[in-house]
Amino acid sequence: MPTVPEDHMGSARPSRVNDYDSLAEAYAAENEAGIANAYYERPAILALAGEVSGRRILDAGCGSGPTFAALRERGAVVSGIDSSAGMLELARRRLGEGADLQVADLRDPLPFPDGAFDDVIASLVLHYLEDWGPTLAELRRVLRTGGRLIVSVDHPFAIHALHRQAGRKVSYLATYNWTEEWTMGGQSAPMSFWHRPLHEMTDAFAAAGFRVAVISEPQPVPAARELFPDEFRALASGPSFLFFVLDAD
Repeated sequence: MPTVPEDHMGSARPSRVNDYDSLAEAYAAENEAGIANAYYERPAILALAGEVSGRRILDAGCGSGPTFAALRERGAVVSGIDSSAGMLELARRRLGEGADLQVADLRDPLPFPDGAFDDVIASLVLHYLEDWGPTLAELRRVLRTGGRLIVSVDHPFAIHALHRQAGRKVSYLATYNWTEEWTMGGQSAPMSFWHRPLHEMTDAFAAAGFRVAVISEPQPVPAARELFPDEFRALASGPSFLFFVLDAD
């Protein structure tokens, strides 16, 4: 779970915000081995996806490709997009030159035809966006009717608690931007996120033509108990992420 340093609350320099290119190698290494992704978020996403053999899946915000790889190993036909060319270069090394990978920003129209996918995985990406409306509309467009959007985001209760613990007078019911400095592999970049309350999330899903099928607050996988005892105890009693399975009506 990210910390929330007080001196980084607010806006950051636009030219460097969310600069995953500069952090790509170090972030990918953390994603591969750390409890938050490897033993908590990614297993939960894959469990919610279930049996995917033969399904056409878009990994929206695929990063260096660990979820793409896991879905492909389970028999899915996977395409991946990410706004970071640096992260996609790492994904291509992992997945091979034949992998369907494209640079694309989720705030823009997507380079796919209507109904191209059975499922879309949006893993820890929506909380970077101020306005979910256009993005969710595009994700609905590229899904067939009856398809699924599987989402993970920062848990709004956890984010609100972090700010309150830091002494900030923020309202859980408000939608607001916050930033923090990430330092990995000797590189630093300000990362910008948007807090929004749960009802705003579900309202946005409904407005885009999705029906909430599942809301999940899973725990880390048991193997994390021995590897990360302190982090495991924290996540087992207070989730960092919130998960949804949404049906495209």
